[in-house]
Amino acid sequence: MLRDKDRFLNILLVSPSILAVFIFVYAFIGWSARVSLSKWKGLNADYTWNGINNYIELFKDPRFHVDVRNTLLFTGVFVVGSILLGFILAVMLDQGLKGEGFFRSLFLFPMAISYIVTGVVWRWLMNPASGSRTSGLNLLFSYLGLDSLQNAWHTTPTWGMAAIALAAIWQMSGYTMALYLAGLRAIPTELKEAAQIDGANDLQIYRHIMLPLLSPVTLSALIILGHMSLKVFDLIVAIAGKQLPLDVPAIYMWQITFDGLFYGKGAAIGIILLVSVAFLIIPYIRYTLKTEAQS
Repeated sequence: MLRDKDRFLNILLVSPSILAVFIFVYAFIGWSARVSLSKWKGLNADYTWNGINNYIELFKDPRFHVDVRNTLLFTGVFVVGSILLGFILAVMLDQGLKGEGFFRSLFLFPMAISYIVTGVVWRWLMNPASGSRTSGLNLLFSYLGLDSLQNAWHTTPTWGMAAIALAAIWQMSGYTMALYLAGLRAIPTELKEAAQIDGANDLQIYRHIMLPLLSPVTLSALIILGHMSLKVFDLIVAIAGKQLPLDVPAIYMWQITFDGLFYGKGAAIGIILLVSVAFLIIPYIRYTLKTEAQS
């Protein structure tokens, strides 16, 4: 009897949170899905059934093609760059570096900054102006005699998204560093010592022992960074504003919904983003739950 009472009290305690999640997450997802299948355009709600026509129009839209291409470029540079830089920083800190606590905090500090602040700072650092208006990194390259490294950064037609990804790498590489450092510290030192006795050098140890053991960490970083890159919005707007060459689905969704008042098409973009993120997150959750069950 007492156990049933405790169970009832526990359910009663968490029920407001469950209700709030159901309403403000799942109910609104369902509502957005319904809007994406409607002809709603304008301030007055119009739920007239439109089927998947909004989705068909999107996939035929040249602007949406640009959005997908930009997102893939940004994701590739951002994810690979953050993982590589984070791993290198973690390896450096794992060597018993003096002042490790200071450097660890220094590398993690950018993560505490919002993308808006990061974008404002990097907009100045990547100022594409030349001549007397040169500033930021281009001015630094000029002082160092490295004029060949000066470029137009995010205004470059082809690689503008890659330049913006540099700011995201700066912000999130500290996070991947923390993940890898925790993973390195969890690996028994006996494995490394045994490999050294067998004649393996540091490069071979990290390549054949450390990296395979860190594969779960790499997978986690890949999923987390990947889903963040698919939703990128504020960083691009803070650095370059709303420009078609640097357009991504989130910016397109904002403009077509709140500027163009085409709520049906905007909701369709939102659902596509949701499915894209779920495509990354759900397999990872299943893998994690399966691993925990086996252990």
